[in-house]
Amino acid sequence: MLQELLTAVAAVGSAGVLYVVSAARVVKQYERGVVFRLGRLAGDVRPPGFTMVVPFVDRLHKVNMQIVTLPVPAQEGITRDNVTVRVDAVVYFRVVDAASALVKVEDYRFAVSQMAQTSLRSIIGKSDLDDLLSDREKLNQGLELMIDSPAVGWGVQIDRVEIKDVSLPDTMKRSMARQAEADRERRARIINADAELQASRKLAEAAEQMSEQPAALQLRLLQTVVAVAAEKNSTLVLPFPVELLRFLEKAQERPVG
Repeated sequence: MLQELLTAVAAVGSAGVLYVVSAARVVKQYERGVVFRLGRLAGDVRPPGFTMVVPFVDRLHKVNMQIVTLPVPAQEGITRDNVTVRVDAVVYFRVVDAASALVKVEDYRFAVSQMAQTSLRSIIGKSDLDDLLSDREKLNQGLELMIDSPAVGWGVQIDRVEIKDVSLPDTMKRSMARQAEADRERRARIINADAELQASRKLAEAAEQMSEQPAALQLRLLQTVVAVAAEKNSTLVLPFPVELLRFLEKAQERPVG
């Protein structure tokens, strides 16, 4: 009798241990557990840590709550100013409602990916080429709103959307290079013309100052001669001073004493 009782206790203990082993589940810190009991959603979402389910009745699905980095394949489209471009992007999103992510959409990753591709093609058709190249922050915000609107009902939150690269045809690249070169040449000519204008004003002021003192012109001439003479491989031609000619002319006009 005692042996049968011990055998029964051992069997019950083994069954209890087996039940606990089959019912025990561990949910990691970055996960949430969603329990389906006979196909229906049962109770609240299980928090991280140790949890128990009913064996053969409950099914525990773990949902990753970490931020997911989803690359969006390059999409080809025509901009509003009729330029063919290829644009790729990256989407950062995370699950905020584990139950909705499992119940309301079949595969939330695939759904977000398709929505991102569709929204990217739409944003290409609504934008100009200059906006795609220079005003990406505004386009990123618009793209984020377009993806986040349907994703809210799926229990998914879009954290950020970034346009990575804009590929242009070779003909458009050459045209833009010629445009940039012409613009730089235009600015260079304007700068040169402005420099010539400023130099002419300074020369006019210098000429006006020298006209009041004729000797200043001779001093400037001597400075030029000194500067040229520093180069020993040059031939120096010294002009005859004009003031000396004027002095001789005035001396001839004086009456003989």
